[in-house]
Amino acid sequence: GKLIGVEQRAEDSRAGADELAFQGDVMYGPPPLGPGVAPVPRLTAYGRARIAFLLDHFAIARATLDRNEPVTPGGADFTRTHIWMLLGQARPDVADLDGLAIQLTAALEGPILLALWMPEPPVTAPSVGSLADSWQTLIERVCRP
Repeated sequence: GKLIGVEQRAEDSRAGADELAFQGDVMYGPPPLGPGVAPVPRLTAYGRARIAFLLDHFAIARATLDRNEPVTPGGADFTRTHIWMLLGQARPDVADLDGLAIQLTAALEGPILLALWMPEPPVTAPSVGSLADSWQTLIERVCRP
């Protein structure tokens, strides 16, 4: 009853604080995740960090999938905006940066990432490193001059 609700609010509060800390690292932290490097390496670093973060913080990731659950500050909206900004700086040869930002956000924040690890990572699940390497390949190809 009440205790479960209190525990859930405490977990949501921790998840929100962790999300805000992650966003702070992106906006103000050291390169390559933070400012100070070219947009393509920063996009790569963001994807690598976000994959690891979401797989370590299921409460945040799950809340983004259920519109009836409280969503922590930012989440997918922050990711989409950040990717859009970096794509604008990288200037890939793409007519619709908005659409590309949405597609790349879905690759990081979408249900498929969670489905691979829920409820527990299966033996055959790709490793976080493998997913991060795939993200890097995707960004390098999309942003190829």
